Amino acid sequence: MSYIDIIKDKARSDKKTIVLPETTDKRTLIAASHIMAEGIANIILVGNEEKIMDGAGWLEVELEGATIIDPETTDKLDEYTELLYETRKAKGMTPEKAREILKGDYLTFGVMMVKANDADGMVAGACHATADTLRPALQILKTAPGVKLVSGFFLMDVPDCEFGDGGTFLFADCGLNQDPTAEELAAIADSSAKSFKQLVGSKPIIAMLSHSTKGSAKHALVDKVVEATAIAREKYPHLALDGELQADAALVPQVAKSKAPESEVAGKANVLIFPNLDCGNIGYKLVQRLAKAEAYGPMLQGISKPVNDLSRGCSWQDIVGVVALTAVQAQLA
Repeated sequence: MSYIDIIKDKARSDKKTIVLPETTDKRTLIAASHIMAEGIANIILVGNEEKIMDGAGWLEVELEGATIIDPETTDKLDEYTELLYETRKAKGMTPEKAREILKGDYLTFGVMMVKANDADGMVAGACHATADTLRPALQILKTAPGVKLVSGFFLMDVPDCEFGDGGTFLFADCGLNQDPTAEELAAIADSSAKSFKQLVGSKPIIAMLSHSTKGSAKHALVDKVVEATAIAREKYPHLALDGELQADAALVPQVAKSKAPESEVAGKANVLIFPNLDCGNIGYKLVQRLAKAEAYGPMLQGISKPVNDLSRGCSWQDIVGVVALTAVQAQLA
């Protein structure tokens, strides 16, 4: 059984309600049909019902069982308007502006449904930039207690792979923080360990990646990863974590014996922390396209309730997977 099939089974065991606001995108409608057919989650679609059903008819997909909420006509609009106003009034929000935003911005409307506990989570990003998905989530839901930094990760399921956790890895940060500081990298490592444990169930073994292994190169970029490793060890001493490690030293036992023989992480890593967004984004896409890995995300960690992003290059199958993961996050929230 593949990793995502295990996640789908977990989602079915305690079915949650996930809102999909990007209903003008055909991938969303196809995914919604499959999610309901597989019993993964209850689905709320945001938009005009006639247009959504016309789209479903054109695509020849079945949306029976989905709840369709039109921001223009819903009897929840007054409640959501007041809630958005109260949440954002210190930032200059007015009731009139709140109503206008909710009627026109389906992503904000979806986040407000999560805020009001009318949905357990939201998935978007198929046709919006990460910033568009993240902004209302941060403004309305805020960060989880004790979390300093929201970050993004991908769960990677690599076929026929002897490394990681049976070919399953967590890559971070691949979608959000462009050039994290050493302290931020340490915080990303801690959040990623929690996410891996939550969503995979195995012990997270964390490699702080670099182009250097244990001093093999000298550069300010290496220094940042070395410092991040030291901070993580001090702040989160329970973590199985080491750095700085090159990718091959982190993953391949034979290479680890040569490059980092004293490391308890080298050759065993299943959580890879990249030094910046360039490395993370390039790395996950190379693994996805060349190794034919399933890449689910970018998932967001550190928000008080589950809201997850999608790559604009995603397939409908990717949306199904991220909805399943979001449902499992909601079970554990």
